[in-house]
Amino acid sequence: QLHLVESGGGLAQPGGSLRLSCSPSGFTVDDYVIGWFRQAPGKEREGVSCISSADGRPYYASSVKGRFTISRDSAKNTVYLQMNSLKFEDSGVYYCAAGPRPSAPLSEAGYFYWGQGTQVTVSS
Repeated sequence: QLHLVESGGGLAQPGGSLRLSCSPSGFTVDDYVIGWFRQAPGKEREGVSCISSADGRPYYASSVKGRFTISRDSAKNTVYLQMNSLKFEDSGVYYCAAGPRPSAPLSEAGYFYWGQGTQVTVSS
């Protein structure tokens, strides 16, 4: 059975950092594009970042560029999302997802497998 497991969420202060992890089961992080999405209360889910399966190229939403870094560790079969300089508006449930060929890097279309999500709360 193919699925993804996220971890690393929690509470951080504004300006703080958190690192999320995404570990697939039944496939490797090299097989598919791995993306991170988030959903804040009352808002639609939005794409945050993804990493290409072909060349490891990262993509970022403009709202997180320069603050978040996505990386892939093939040996550990894990994709990470390092989140620095956190802001209140970064709060939400973060999901990792995987797909062979998303229609656009940060679009949900084409991501077939989703994790259960991990809560990130930025609060003082």
